[in-house]
This record gives sequence, C-alpha cells and structure tokens, in this order.
Amino acid sequence: MALKYHQQIISDLLEDSNGGLVILSSGLSLAKLIASLLILHSPSQGTLLLLLSPAAQSLKSRIIHYISSLDSPTPTEITADLPANQRYSLYTSGSPFFITPRILIVDLLTQRIPVSALAGIFILNAHSISETSTEAFIIRIVKSLNGSAYIRAFSDRPQAMVSGFAKTERTMRALFLRKIHLWPRFQLDVSQELEREPPEVVDIRVSMSNYMVGIQKAIIEVMDACLKEMKKTNKVDVDDLTVESGLFKSFDEIVRRQLDPIWHTLGKRTKQLVSDLKTLRKLLDYLVRYDAVSFLKFLDTLRVSESYRSVWLFAESSYKIFDFAKKRVYRLVKASDVKSKEHVKNKSGKKRNSKGETDSVEAVGGETATNVATGVVVEEVLEEAPKWKVLREILEETQEERLKQAFSEEDNSDNNGIVLVACKDERSCMQLEDCITNNPQKVMREEWEMYLLSKIELRSMQTPQKKKQKTPKGFGILDGVVPVTTIQNSEGSSVGRQEHEALMAAASSIRKLGKTTDMASGNNNPEPHVDKASCTKGKAKKDLTSLQRSLRSCNKKTANSKPEILPGPENEEKANEASTSAPQEANAVRPSGAKKLPPVHFYALESDQPILDILKPSVIIVYHPDMGFVRELEVYKAENPLRKLKVYFIFYDESTEVQKFEASIRRENEAFESLIRQKSSMIIPVDQDGLCMGSNSSTEFPASSTQNSLTRKAGGRKEVEKETQVIVDMREFMSSLPNVLHQKGMKIIPVTLEVGDYILSPSICVERKSIQDLFQSFTSGRLFHQVEMMSRYYRIPVLLIEFSQDKSFSFQSSSDISDDVTPYNIISKLSLLVLHSPRLRLLWSRSLHATAEIFTTLKSNQDEPDETRAIRVGVPSEEGIIENDIRAENYNTSAVEFLRRLPGVSDANYRSIMEKCKSLAELASLPVETLAELMGGHKVAKSLREFLDAKYPTLL
Repeated sequence: MALKYHQQIISDLLEDSNGGLVILSSGLSLAKLIASLLILHSPSQGTLLLLLSPAAQSLKSRIIHYISSLDSPTPTEITADLPANQRYSLYTSGSPFFITPRILIVDLLTQRIPVSALAGIFILNAHSISETSTEAFIIRIVKSLNGSAYIRAFSDRPQAMVSGFAKTERTMRALFLRKIHLWPRFQLDVSQELEREPPEVVDIRVSMSNYMVGIQKAIIEVMDACLKEMKKTNKVDVDDLTVESGLFKSFDEIVRRQLDPIWHTLGKRTKQLVSDLKTLRKLLDYLVRYDAVSFLKFLDTLRVSESYRSVWLFAESSYKIFDFAKKRVYRLVKASDVKSKEHVKNKSGKKRNSKGETDSVEAVGGETATNVATGVVVEEVLEEAPKWKVLREILEETQEERLKQAFSEEDNSDNNGIVLVACKDERSCMQLEDCITNNPQKVMREEWEMYLLSKIELRSMQTPQKKKQKTPKGFGILDGVVPVTTIQNSEGSSVGRQEHEALMAAASSIRKLGKTTDMASGNNNPEPHVDKASCTKGKAKKDLTSLQRSLRSCNKKTANSKPEILPGPENEEKANEASTSAPQEANAVRPSGAKKLPPVHFYALESDQPILDILKPSVIIVYHPDMGFVRELEVYKAENPLRKLKVYFIFYDESTEVQKFEASIRRENEAFESLIRQKSSMIIPVDQDGLCMGSNSSTEFPASSTQNSLTRKAGGRKEVEKETQVIVDMREFMSSLPNVLHQKGMKIIPVTLEVGDYILSPSICVERKSIQDLFQSFTSGRLFHQVEMMSRYYRIPVLLIEFSQDKSFSFQSSSDISDDVTPYNIISKLSLLVLHSPRLRLLWSRSLHATAEIFTTLKSNQDEPDETRAIRVGVPSEEGIIENDIRAENYNTSAVEFLRRLPGVSDANYRSIMEKCKSLAELASLPVETLAELMGGHKVAKSLREFLDAKYPTLL
C-alpha cells in the first residue's frame, strides 16, 4: 500500500493530462512514487512510455527493485547495442522502457520511433534540465509531433531548483509544463503521516578529544582567514562567503560561477584560495570520519603536494593542525627515558608476544641501542575515535535488551534482531567492522604499522636518486630526496631531523618484526599457502606491499578470529545464519569480561541502495548523520507501523558534523520557501488551447519578419524560406549545439561521420572543440590528424573553438601571452597548427547561440550537404578504388605527401598538379613549360625539373 501523500501526488498527476513537475524533499522515496506510476501504466493499451535514464544509476536500480518486489514486469533498458529494427519493434510493444537522451533524440530525428503511439515521458532528473539540454530538445520535438503526450518530471533536490535566475520557471517552459507540485517535509500531509508512528530515537552526543577540538578550531580559523583574503578581491558576493556555506560542496559551484567570467584575470593567489577552501572542507570532513592515523597520512600527502603553492599552509593556525594531528598518533620522548623503562617492559615481553600484541615501544627501545645518536624515539599514542567506544556500548546494550525480551517471552515475531550501522563510505564500514571483530587498539596498531611502512616505501623509491647526488641532502618528509621546498626546509632543523630519524627507526623495527613473525608463522602453519607465498615473496624481493599484507594476515592469525560481521546489503538468510555464530565469534576476540554482540550489518550511504526494505532491521545506528537517510528511516517506519524500530544517532558534540547536518535541513527548507514564492508569481505562456508554448515561443517569430519587410517588394509578402539542413555526427549529441541549431530552424540529420563533426555544405566541414576538449586534443595529438583529414577531403576545413556562455571569452590574460613560441602554450600550438594547414579556418564562438548564427551565415549562398557522400568520406572500403568516389582508398596518401615535399611544390599549387597529373611518373615526364603552367611560375618549375633530372652521385 502506497503512502498517503504518494497517493495524493499520483492523483494530482493523473488529473492533468499534460503532466507536471514534482519536487520532493530528499529521502521521501521518489523511487517508490515513480514505481507506483509505472505499475498503473497498462501495456495492453498499445501506448509507449519512456523513462529518460539519469546519470546516477542508483535511482533506476531502486525503481526496478520496488517494481520487482510487487511481482510486476520491470522496464527494460534500450541501449545503443540494439540494432535499429529491434529498437523499433520494442517501441511498438507499448511497454515502459529506460532510455538515454542521446539514443532517444537520434531515433526521433531519424523517425525510428512511432511518436503518435507515445503516451508520455518521465524525466527523472528535472533539476539538471536547461533550455539547451538534450531533454528539452526531445520534449520540443515530441510536442510538435504529438501534443497529447504527457510530460512528468521529478526531482528530490530542491536546492538545485533555486540556483540561478528563475531556474524553475525556465525548466517548466523547456518541458512545456504548466503545473508544479511541491512536497516538502514540513507539508501538512507529509508531516502527519511520518509523525503518526515515529521510531524510538536516541540522540547520543559524543565529546571530541581535546586534540580533535583543537584541530577543528584551527581549520575553521584557517578557513575564515582564506575567506577574508577572498573578500579583499572584491570579485565574489560577500554574503556567500561564510564558514557555514563553506561546509558544503555547493560552495565551490557558487564561487566558481561568480568567478568564471573573470577567471583569466584573477591572480594565482585568488585561484589557489578557491582550491584551498575545498581542501579545508575535506579536512573537516575527514577529521570526524576517519581515524587519527589516516588523518595524519592525508595531512602528510597535502604537505608534499601543496607545500610550494598553497596559501592555507602559511596561515597562522595551520601549524596547530599538523601538530595536534601528530600528537593524536605519537609523541617524541628521550631515548634515556625509554631505556629506564626497558627493564620493566622486558619482563612481560614473552607474555605479550604470546598474545600477538607486541608493544612497538619495546621494539623502538631495542632500536635505540643502535641509534643513540638520534637522542629521541617515537612513543605511540594511537588515539581511538571516541565514537568507536560508544558504538561498542550500543551494540552490547542492544544484545542485553534482546536477551531480556527472550526471557520475558514477548512477541518478537517482527523483530529479526538485525542491527544496521550506516556509515558514509565503504572504507568507514570496513574499519568499523574490524573494530567490532577485533580490539580497536589492534586496528589502530595495524594502521600505524602501515603508516610507518609507507614511509620506508617512499624512501626506497627515491634510493637510486640518492646515489647520483653528492651534495648534502635536506631532511623533509621524503628524507630530502626531492628538492627542498619552503615547508620541508622548516623541518631541516635538528628537531625535524631527529623526528624523521626516530620515525625511520620505528619503521625499520616494524619491518624486522613483520619479517620475523611472518617467517615463524610460515614454519609453524605450513597449510595456509597464501600467507606462505606472501612471506616468501617478501623475503626474496623485499616487496613492502607483500610485507604489509603478511603483517596484517599474521596479526589476524595471532588473534585467532574470523570476521562475523556482514558488510553491505546481504540477504536475510545470511543474517539469520550469522545470528547464532556471530556472538560467539565476537566474544572470542574480546578481552576477558566481554559481552556478546548481535548480528551487525554495515551500509555505506554513498552506495544508495534500498537496504531498509531488504534487511528490515530492528535497530539502526546512524554513525554518520545524513538528512536523506533520516527521511528514509521515517518513511520506512510509516510503511511498517507495527514493526518496532529503534534509531541511534551518534554526533560529535559541538562539531561541524552537527552544524552541517542542521544546515542541510535549513537550506532545504529555505529552498522550498523560495519555490513557494516563485510558484505564486510564475508566468508560463500558453496558447489558445491552454497548452504551454515552450521556452522558444518568443523566438519562433523573429523581428525581421512581416513588420520589417519592405512593402515595395510584392506588397511586403514574406519570401518562402528554403529549409536548411546540417549533417551532424552522432557523437555530437552529447553537446547542446544540435538543440540550438534545431531552434534556429535547421533540419538536423544525425549520421556517423568519419571526418568532421558538422557538414554545412559539400565544401565546408567543421570540427567543433570546447575549451577543455581543445587542450586535450592538442595533448594527445588527435587534433592534428583531424585537421589533416578535413583538409584532404574538403575545400574549406573549419576548426570551431566554442566558449561557454557564462565564462570569459578569452584563453588567458594578455599579459600571459609571450612573443616566443613555446611547446606548452596554447596560442603557440594554434599558430603551429595554422602554419601546418594553411587552408584551415578558425572560428571563435562566444556561446552556442553565437555558433548557430555563424553556421547560418556560412550556409548562405551554399549548396545543401549530401548525406550519402558525407557518410562515405574517409570510410575504408573492401571494393578497392572506385571512379569518382571519395572514400579512403581513392587517395594515395603516401604519394600526396611525397609530392608536397618536392622542391617548388607548395600548398598553393599541389592540388592543381594533382588534377592534371594522375601519377608521379607522369609528373616526372612533363617539360618545364607545362610545369610552369601548373605550378604558377617558371622559377619553381625549373627548380622541380632540375631536382628530377639530377644524377645520382656514385663512387665509381
């Protein structure tokens, strides 16, 4: 039974035969709504229903899952692999189909789809629609051929619908829609239904450690400093530059949208500030998501990759970030202090070794005996994430409640005992699973060992360079092998050198310990072949990767444990099978006094799968809070009111995690409030039948029509315009230019072209390049080949360089253009390209509409292109050379290239020579007078004749 607000939405859509735009809050089960509408469609009516597939496949997979769960036929997907005749038979079957916009627009233009039998189109990503998108192109053609077909568009991203000027109104006009249906979370019907039987919620606020609080405070201070620096540029709207807005990915889009038109005029510092804000947002996210060692490893990566160009690293508070991150993992102590404690630790060494938990401080102490000169050694801190302990306590509490219910003999038929832990990504799921299975301190120890071994690996990769250098080296994160930068130079002091040597000593001891343990495990346990092979490989080749694997496998064998947790979505049978064995397994790896745990499933939020309907858990632990997943929990409980559900939310108290979660809810509510205001003042043009006229209604009657015609010419009668046509390559339908050309009244003929992207006339061939594609084509060398092919088969080859409308109409600022030709400068590359192909014409277009105007001008006084000829250009054939054909075999490329390199032959005369001479042998037999007529001068003809008549020098 569908939710009541879903039934209301469906009834609203069915009342309007033209369709409508539906915008829901995130997490309100958009996939179930679309699935319910598809089930109502009857294929027996002989009408076709198409669903335009979104870029994200998760929504499509959810729709298929919900339909199949109701034992209804699921929609199939039409791909480009299906031949045209098979696609036509599918279109006439009347079933619903998933199809990509690119395939659908080509089939519409080639008339392979029966538009008259089309019932309607579902658009699943309305927030990404614009006037120039392929979806708008499809709707315009469908409405022109079948006005009765309905259009139903859906979106669960209200924030994206309010970005830009009148985004919702322009989207509705592009889709020929008049009605918009808004369903926010605070809508009365939605809130009443979701709050009627709410789940039991436990909100747990976990205090961050002092070092975590210090790191978060330092990151926010650095972010605030970067924002103040950006405000000084006076290039960005100050209202958008807040720390709260900087927590979201949309902040990058807002800043880039404002800076794109003047991006080429900005200095390097301002551009770097935009990149730094993105890096700082990642740091805030990783601080609360990952463990201390992984966070430190990420900081080390940033220190190397961004040290010489980053702005935030030179901020006043950036030192605190690195310092506190190190203190969470290790600290430096004097070697004398460790040696004084060494005797006490050695007494318990055998006992600890038998448990497989060798203290690395003891190993470091042993290393200190041979490295007394360093003066300091590394002592582990390995601060655990505060949430780990809370998660373990929740699981133990859940198991205790489960046992109490079993003793009290309550009715638990709906309670399957499954606990679901929702994390942000797969890496967090795997690490939490390891923490539940093993000791958390052991997990941190393994991460620490991998961290140290990675430092040895980095140093070993640079060893060959060390031998070549004879000058003294600095001491940085890579032991001075790379050129010393400013940040690394700051570590060149005695303190940084001692810290680096202490870390290397600890890493060496870990490597020796890993080899010893690995060899011992290989001798004692000869049966596991995988571990034995990895140990042999580590011994023979000293491969650190295999050493890391062997260390991890040896640690797991020492603990004598097996992972009982089932990560990701598993079926219920596996969950039930694991319910009996999991507690005993978990108890085996815990210290004395540990409690049993219930079966736990880990779910990565980024996978976006219908995990709740698959597992039907009774306890859900939201480890990383997410607004969309919280709404899914509410919907799940509303659909299952009799099922008991307990939800734990784990937040870091006074953290950006809480701030981001609350801000996401507030931003969505503000977006819906803006949409409600826009709905009240929205203007949608309609025709006399009450149907929407679309976004191009104002351009259908240009100003140069009746009112501007001269009455002296046939009484102002408008001349009958000839239909112009453009041959377009199939691959070009990924762009919006064919849509704009169709708006201009041109007939689009989609074919597969071997040469060029657009054929405007029998002599004009255009290769279109966006700015990004232009740089990539120069790098790969593909552009030179494309220009050469166009020059070979067409009289006027054209390279169209198309800029984006919202970006600057310039490659670079004038100050960056040098006088010399450099191999890495884009202007130099274009100059060399034009020198290599003198007949090539360059077109610079400011936008898509400017390109359409240029094409219209170029096609004036030109014949229409021939489709059959354009398809055959450059295509290899098995028939050999055919008279008056233009395929690849009719051109002897080697002979043409040889001709163009002869003395006196230039780009101005080689084509006239080819027209008069059928072969090089005929050319060699021509007299000077005939050559002078062909080549346009007696001097160049004489130079060619002398070259052909020159005798070959011999030694005899």
